[in-house]
Amino acid sequence: MTAVMQGVRVLEVAEHTFVPAASALLADWGADVIKIEHVERGDAMRGLAASGTVDIPSDVHVLFEHSNRGKRSLALDLTSPEGLDIVYKLAATADVFLTNKLPLVRTKLKVTLDDIRAQNPNIIYVRGTGQGERGPEADRGAYDYLAFWMRSGAALGATAADAAVVNGPPGPGFGDSIGALTIAGGIMGALFHRERTGEATTVDVSLLSAGLYTMGQAVALSMLTKKPWQGPPSGHRSNPLVGSYQTKDGRSLAFSCLQAGLYWGPACAAIGRPELATDPRFADHGALMANKMEASEILAAEFASRDLDEWKERLADFPGQWTVVQHTLEAAADAQSIANGYVQELENAAGVPFHLSAAPVQFNEEAHHPRRAPDFNEHAEEILGELGLDFDAVLDLKVRGIVA
Repeated sequence: MTAVMQGVRVLEVAEHTFVPAASALLADWGADVIKIEHVERGDAMRGLAASGTVDIPSDVHVLFEHSNRGKRSLALDLTSPEGLDIVYKLAATADVFLTNKLPLVRTKLKVTLDDIRAQNPNIIYVRGTGQGERGPEADRGAYDYLAFWMRSGAALGATAADAAVVNGPPGPGFGDSIGALTIAGGIMGALFHRERTGEATTVDVSLLSAGLYTMGQAVALSMLTKKPWQGPPSGHRSNPLVGSYQTKDGRSLAFSCLQAGLYWGPACAAIGRPELATDPRFADHGALMANKMEASEILAAEFASRDLDEWKERLADFPGQWTVVQHTLEAAADAQSIANGYVQELENAAGVPFHLSAAPVQFNEEAHHPRRAPDFNEHAEEILGELGLDFDAVLDLKVRGIVA
């Protein structure tokens, strides 16, 4: 594996998913990530027992593993002078300081930009927030469900205009994980800039900014047309060969043939209705678009007449763009996912096997194999020993509750 971040040390004072998942990616790519956790409870994610309608199995906390794989854990009382001193000493050895603490909390804990830069003027200082570092809500926390999904326009864009309820995100940590990718990219850019110029920068990413960029094309169109972006009404089709169709066995096929006129003939052949290719209603692109609902109804009826497996065979040589609509287990077992190492198997600290989605960026055509997340305070002696503290000094810190 090409460890492009080897030799980079990241000091993380953060919890939940959005910000920790960013340093987990850097750990996948070779960085040494030291995770500072609350001295008593640890990262709040360790205590999360459910996500949405799904209980998290007790034998392996995969949500915590997703955002904390490959790190080292040290649990400190940051409100104590001794705990803060340890953070400062670690900051002096680090390339990146990463936090999701709100401005007032950073000030209270004395881990502001000025505090950390006083220990290491060359450190990259990274903040992940809900709505941004500035503005009237800078000190207001948020979750990806709110700031990324609901506030950015993504939720309404994913909801049919005639729906009674706004759709929620498609999975836990959806916006968090996209935001984490954004933070990780920002950190790598800041490190590159420092390498070239010697200047240490700050990096700021918010869930709202990540959501707005993810919705960037829709936002741009809305600003241009002065109309808010909204999902189309149920059953709407702008093109008979764009969208999904249900099969006889209740599965779905999705098509994205933007050049409908080009692919209409092959589609008619695939469904066993070649005569439709020359039907005056659909004979060219203009006619097809003028009668798109009739064409869509014909396709819907045909697709509903056969099971998915038969359609896979019939569409195998279809030159247009299509796919089976897959659930998460099928996506993980997809031949392309397996061939490219997109999902990896590993074991947690207790030896329980589980799977994680791998870092989506590969270097030198190699899939990255994530390492497990740390147990709570697992690396305390190791990290403190690197700072020069001997056994008796570490024991004293533990007895006084400064280190877990």
